[in-house]
Amino acid sequence: MPAPTITYAQHARDQIALRALDEAWVERTILTPDAVEPDPLHPDRRRAFRALPERDGRVLRVVYVIRSASTFHVITASLDRGRGPGTHEIPV
Repeated sequence: MPAPTITYAQHARDQIALRALDEAWVERTILTPDAVEPDPLHPDRRRAFRALPERDGRVLRVVYVIRSASTFHVITASLDRGRGPGTHEIPV
C-alpha cells in the first residue's frame, strides 16, 4: 500500500497557522484517531479527533475528505471546544 498523501485546503492552512497547530498533529489525527464521526452537514466529510499531549490533552478535530484509499484532503482543523481532556470517548 502506498504511503498516505495528505493535502490541505487553503482554509485548513490558514487555520493551522492561526491556531498554532502542527501539521504532524493533523496527520497523526487522521491516520491514528481516537475517534471518527461523519460530518452531520456534509456526508462526504469525516471528523477525526485525537487528544494532544502537546496541548495538555486538548482534543484536535480535523475535518477531511477521503479522496482515495491513501489520499486525504484536510478541510479544517481546530481544538475542539466541546471535547476536553477525558471527553473523547467516541470509539473509532
